[in-house]
Amino acid sequence: MRALLAGGGTAGHVNPLLATAGELQRRDPSAQLAVLGTAAGLESRLVPAAGLDLITIPKARLPRRPSAEWFSLPGGLAKAVRGARHAIEQIDAEVVVGFGGYVAMPAYLAARRAGVPIVVHEANFRPGLANRFGARHAAVVAVALPGTPLPRARLTGLPLRPAIATLDRAAQRRPAAEALGLDPERPILVATGGSLGARRINQTVLATAPQLLADGVQILHLTGADKAGEVRDGIVHGGYVVREYLDDMALAYAAGDLLVARAGAGTVCEIAAVGVASVLVPLPIGNGEQALNARGLVEVGGAIAVPDAQFTPEWAAGHLPGLFADPTRLPTMASLASKVGIRDGAARLADSIAEAIG
Repeated sequence: MRALLAGGGTAGHVNPLLATAGELQRRDPSAQLAVLGTAAGLESRLVPAAGLDLITIPKARLPRRPSAEWFSLPGGLAKAVRGARHAIEQIDAEVVVGFGGYVAMPAYLAARRAGVPIVVHEANFRPGLANRFGARHAAVVAVALPGTPLPRARLTGLPLRPAIATLDRAAQRRPAAEALGLDPERPILVATGGSLGARRINQTVLATAPQLLADGVQILHLTGADKAGEVRDGIVHGGYVVREYLDDMALAYAAGDLLVARAGAGTVCEIAAVGVASVLVPLPIGNGEQALNARGLVEVGGAIAVPDAQFTPEWAAGHLPGLFADPTRLPTMASLASKVGIRDGAARLADSIAEAIG
């Protein structure tokens, strides 16, 4: 197999790309894979670390609204498409698999001109511009969330890292909690805003911490880059572990009884796959995709969604302690979440890629 995988910029694009590449290599150790990305995105670090070839092209940002950036778009996009076409020719790609992001549109345009089949994977419920275009010309359109409005969409779920796809929370809770410096015999709240953090989540969880800690709830707080100091300065009690980031989120999912997080597609799909109760606070900017991402989990009772402006210390103090006080609530939410989770997304997408090649 010779495949060009296109995606980058954020973990939401890079992680499913790497999980898919891993599945393709597992099936065919001789597969020739290359990743199309940029020199500045997250892929510039993670793709080489995974042992994959990274071919970089200029970032071709597509403005969502009319602006001065539209005037520079044609020249920049043409240059990126030429780079993508060169990448296709460099490995004689049989298929181009796009995961969205800045490099996806050039990859789709180049593949179409070269007559190479396209596979589109969309993680969010509301597709981005590049994947909406790619889906019109794709051999296969795969989506992570049911109901995603793309033509001929098939539900594959999100390709997950093996550590998460195979996680047994019950078996791993004790070693995970101990590895994080927490007591596995006591309840655990995990709070995270992703790699960059979320100030609203940080401030609200910190303000509610004294009440939770007094009730015997421990807290693992992943603050995001350069935000741990302001949280640590407010801690006056044990049982509160603060880190900027956790490379192995499987540990947090295994140890935690309740997750407070944003509603990025990766987070939503992962917590459904492993089965963990959550309070989701969708990012209030962008095109509203995070609120839509959370909707499926909320509808089945596996999660509670709270608008960012309403996730205040007053709301948290009035709701979070009660979730822990009810011995059946969090296990029930976790079980309901797992009923809509998909663990084999990487295998399903790999099947679709093989189908597109024919």
